[in-house]
Amino acid sequence: MRDFVNKKVKDMKPSGIRRFFDIASEIKGCISLGVGEPDFDTPWHIREEGIYTLEKGRTYYTSNAGLKELRTEISKYTKKNTGVEYDPLSEILVTVGGSEAIDLCMRAIIEPGDEVLITTPCYVSYEPCVNLAGGIVKTIPLKNENEFRLTKQELIDNITPKTKALIMCFPNNPTGAIMEYSDLEKIAEVCIKNDILVLSDEIYGALTYSGTHASISQVPGMKERTVVVNGFSKAFSMTGWRLGYAMGPEDIIKAMTKIHQFCIMCAPTTSQYAAIEALKNGENDVVMMKESYNERRRYLIDRFKNMGLPCFEPKGAFYIFPDIRKFGLSSEDFALKLLQEQKVVVVPGNAFGTSGEGFIRVSYAYSIEDLKKALDRLELFIKSLK
Repeated sequence: MRDFVNKKVKDMKPSGIRRFFDIASEIKGCISLGVGEPDFDTPWHIREEGIYTLEKGRTYYTSNAGLKELRTEISKYTKKNTGVEYDPLSEILVTVGGSEAIDLCMRAIIEPGDEVLITTPCYVSYEPCVNLAGGIVKTIPLKNENEFRLTKQELIDNITPKTKALIMCFPNNPTGAIMEYSDLEKIAEVCIKNDILVLSDEIYGALTYSGTHASISQVPGMKERTVVVNGFSKAFSMTGWRLGYAMGPEDIIKAMTKIHQFCIMCAPTTSQYAAIEALKNGENDVVMMKESYNERRRYLIDRFKNMGLPCFEPKGAFYIFPDIRKFGLSSEDFALKLLQEQKVVVVPGNAFGTSGEGFIRVSYAYSIEDLKKALDRLELFIKSLK
């Protein structure tokens, strides 16, 4: 019998994150700092709206693009936070998480052979989405000494006549890096000059600890060449509700919606009604969770400094990316030994691209108590390496 599996899928590497979770599941007494998921329950008033929706029998399909009321609230929320206004009817698409929005965007814009630039270290799904859409991935390794920000020259150096799009995520997973407006202005200048589309993954935008979140769509001339991806998982602690959205030029959103209607139909109706409640009345919840994450962030920065573990200050998301190169171990070996000897799970930096080698990702979406226990064990492990 012939091999029916698509070669692209066969050649695709499994997520480097999953391996450590699989190993950890077999070890008793592990403390995990590896999951990128809020430790807060979805706020009760949001859950209550979901329950009410079910009680009222609202279990039907919505329009392909999502409930009009939800898209209107997304438009208001975005204008309030970034000053950029999107037409709810033609420039916003509600998706099954931010991940679907990324996949739809790549399939909507890529022709075979198009090059897509991806800043790394990065979220693990970008490269597979480009490959499956028939594009060619070209990575731009970002540097620790630049606080993992993309510079104008790094972008220029990687552009070719085949470059069609740039994918970037700020605040960043896994580094916690941010891009300020002044940084984005320089990137925008290059994108406009070279006619490049930007996919800006801003799922952690609400979790910015230094000033306010800046979106490249705010830069004059960029709204019309940027697809912004966002969602409810991180800011509103709604990971299991699987709800995200894309905002961008009408022609691209229309193309994405066309693909979405054939492969998904619409995002979960219950989740959409809950998200309306989140946007209308969830601001205080976000502030509370953000303050808690910031407390944990400062605690980790101090602990790593006292341990002598080099680490730049992350200013967004809920990850910290310490440098472990001085120990002479690969990031994978370091994470594996830490797991085996001290039962602490972290994610090796190379799971997010080769530029992450020599680093580990530590999530602080955990209680202070768990963080203290885990870091005590990490400190013992580091002392054993000296």
